[in-house]
Amino acid sequence: MVDVAYEGGGAIAVSEKLDRAKVLNRLRLGDAIFRHMTRGAAIAVLVILSGIIISLVIGSWPALHKFGFAFLYEEVWNPVTEQFGAIAPIYGTIVTSLIAMVIAVPVGLFIALFLTELCPMVLRRPIGIAIELLAGIPSIIYGIWGLFVFAPFLQQHVQPFLIDVFGPIPVLGTLFEGPPYGIGMLTAGLILAIMVLPFITSISRDVFEAVPPVLKEAAYGLGCTTWEVARNVVLPFTRVGVIGGVMLGLGRALGETMAVTFVIGNAHRISGSILAPGTTISATIANEFTEAVGDLYTSSLIALGLILFVITFIVLAFARLMLMRLNARLGS
Repeated sequence: MVDVAYEGGGAIAVSEKLDRAKVLNRLRLGDAIFRHMTRGAAIAVLVILSGIIISLVIGSWPALHKFGFAFLYEEVWNPVTEQFGAIAPIYGTIVTSLIAMVIAVPVGLFIALFLTELCPMVLRRPIGIAIELLAGIPSIIYGIWGLFVFAPFLQQHVQPFLIDVFGPIPVLGTLFEGPPYGIGMLTAGLILAIMVLPFITSISRDVFEAVPPVLKEAAYGLGCTTWEVARNVVLPFTRVGVIGGVMLGLGRALGETMAVTFVIGNAHRISGSILAPGTTISATIANEFTEAVGDLYTSSLIALGLILFVITFIVLAFARLMLMRLNARLGS
């Protein structure tokens, strides 16, 4: 009887080991499938990115081969004579994006700080929803509103005031000289600022809310004001997320097309005044790609897309380098 019991117990133990082995094999199989799926997704991103780069290089090669490095600094853009230069769209893209970020970054951070530190609880949700709704408005709506409402307002009230105030000043006068057109790079920059504001505000608000309350309570316990807590505790703790939100907004500003096309004036020239009409890379491609006749014309537009890709890559690389230097400085 003892032997039978022993043999029966051994059979049960063997059965339990087999069941456990099946479960472990099933888990290993699921883990392997998940690992290969995630790896495949990452590789797919690299393949798509490489395909985009190769397509842009191949499509822009005729223009780059004919014009060479002069394509980057020539201002002329004449489809009739097939003479193309990219400096005017590059200049307009950089200037409008800078105007947008100079306005949107401080405003977005202040709104996020207000929502997380000062705003009454009953108002936080409505204000947050209103800001997020701005991100859902189509860009063409911003463009129509900017052309028919915002640009006339700037032409009648804001731009004459800027010309009268800053015109006599030697350096600033150059930035605000010329007649008040209403449309122009300043208008495009302001529209872009409104468009990127929800992204910067939403991301900043989320990372500000992730700050441990004990850190802020300790600062308040030492007698710090709300501004000192925000400057010395909240912003340093969330610098990575804030810079990420700013870079996301800058990427949106660099690549925005329809809204800018409506209000920038679409003029292929460089002017020292931000009130003057101009153009951007995205606006040029959107306006002229369907009308491009000839391989050289099409190749020049594709070359503009390649330049925009390179500018975006440089901006992201600079942001990553800045984060690395900040982390190294804090680590030292």
